[in-house]
Amino acid sequence: MRIIRDYQYVDPEDRGASVAIGNFDGVHRGHRAVIEQARAVGGGAPLGVLTFEPHPREYFAPDAPPFRLMSSKARASRLAKLGVDRLYELNFNASLAALAPRDFAERVIRDGLGLSHVVVGGDFRFGKGRAGTVTDLQHFGAEMGFGVTVAEILAHEGEQVSSTAIRKALTEGRPRDAAALLGHWHRIEGPVVGGEQRGRELGYPTTNMSIAGLHPPKMGVYAVLVDVLTGEHKGQYRGAASIGVRPMFGENTANLETYIFDFSGDLYGATLSIGLVDYLRPEVKFDGLDALITQMDRDCARAREILADL
Repeated sequence: MRIIRDYQYVDPEDRGASVAIGNFDGVHRGHRAVIEQARAVGGGAPLGVLTFEPHPREYFAPDAPPFRLMSSKARASRLAKLGVDRLYELNFNASLAALAPRDFAERVIRDGLGLSHVVVGGDFRFGKGRAGTVTDLQHFGAEMGFGVTVAEILAHEGEQVSSTAIRKALTEGRPRDAAALLGHWHRIEGPVVGGEQRGRELGYPTTNMSIAGLHPPKMGVYAVLVDVLTGEHKGQYRGAASIGVRPMFGENTANLETYIFDFSGDLYGATLSIGLVDYLRPEVKFDGLDALITQMDRDCARAREILADL
């Protein structure tokens, strides 16, 4: 998959794609439906996704609480697995944000990227102040020579499939409901960073990962699936993970700590993908380390039972 970040400097081979447009946070079932429509109407053209980085919501409200379900790197990795040929991950800046709807269609879609067809959701808005509608886009496409398809909003069991609904499920500790909307387990992906090695001292060595910039799921302990994506220990594992601030040990920045079952090895610097399967319990400040270890024993036993059915 080729990644293009500037619509004003595009190689000829990267023009002419049939693309799905949107933010694609989480790459959920609705997003994949739009992508599959772009593939179907492309007539053999490269399959593309047109998105923005930073997310426009981050650009306009940089101090707002983290809301993203995945990093741009994790999004690119999942889109590549879906067979996307071109990822137009455009730099969202003041210049792009100031484009009127017509200018966006003309300068970005037609002249810059030379797209053959675009597919958008029914609630798609574009241009300065989100003034452009899907009807506007259809008119511009007919005038400027690119096709436009408006995809229906996907629903699951009466609920609209959306990043907002997925965030709500994760906030409430319902990872299986989030997975039903996503079409896959919600995953937190990133490098293993150094920790204080308290888990090793307790007999439960853990990998430590930052969740900075991501929407935090409900704090607590989870049964998880673990994919080691890089390094000598690449492979799939199972485990129990804690998302939280570790109240037993003072005030700390929230992170993700994962104990991988039946594993021995050094994972520092490796990239991991942690899939949340079931929420086991909230964070608790125990009376002492013995009580904490006893509970960790129970957590891991329960997680093994849950994951044995997958």
